[in-house]
Amino acid sequence: MPRGSKDKYTDKQKRKAEHIEESYESKGVSGDEAEARAWATVNKQSGGGEKSGGSGKKTASSEKSTARSDSAKRAAKTREGKPRSSTSSLETQTKESLMKEARSKDIRGRSSMSKAQLVEALRKQR
Repeated sequence: MPRGSKDKYTDKQKRKAEHIEESYESKGVSGDEAEARAWATVNKQSGGGEKSGGSGKKTASSEKSTARSDSAKRAAKTREGKPRSSTSSLETQTKESLMKEARSKDIRGRSSMSKAQLVEALRKQR
């Protein structure tokens, strides 16, 4: 028989478990095994009891979201007043990314330029 109190489950979850249990019993599974399988199915589908004090899954995901948000805010704060790409990083960029930047700045003749020429043209634009 399944352990623990079923008080934390909603009425809908209890009805669902009962229906699943009846289905297993009609297939010839013993009553105890049918009940255990039914509650295991309900737990897997809905994450356990949904009344307050349940499985705690929802708090873990909200903590992750908060941590991710805090991390993003700290990163943005360290970048304040600094451009995302400095002139020294132009040499480390790929030719494709330099081409995109040149396109966004509408640099003429960019399609026939080499990587070094793109870097030089972008430096002049800054």
